[in-house]
Amino acid sequence: MPLCLRMCLAAGDCVLMRPSDSDKPPYVARIEKLEADHRNNVKVRVRWYYRPEESIGGRRQFHGAKELFLSDHFDVQSAHTIEGKCIVHTFKNYTKLENVGAEDYFCRFEYKAATGGFTPDRVAV
Repeated sequence: MPLCLRMCLAAGDCVLMRPSDSDKPPYVARIEKLEADHRNNVKVRVRWYYRPEESIGGRRQFHGAKELFLSDHFDVQSAHTIEGKCIVHTFKNYTKLENVGAEDYFCRFEYKAATGGFTPDRVAV
């Protein structure tokens, strides 16, 4: 069931999350679950996307400017830290966009945060 605060949110939506350091870009996450407690404090269970520079291997030459990695890192956050929605496309769909907006990203790898491993472990460039 969607939740509407400043915007309507539902499980599966991708969102921009406010970082504690305002000099950093917003974090990107996918909402897995929304829950409100008895005082209507809304929490979101999220699965984080990592930027290449946040991964163990760092940013490489073949990584796109708007590339993200879907991680196995889950967390629970206050819904009030959500800045807005974004769209994380498959790489194939991203390359077909006529206009790439500020809210458009793409993902072609899953990232294991603890080990730094990727799935798939190689890609054609």
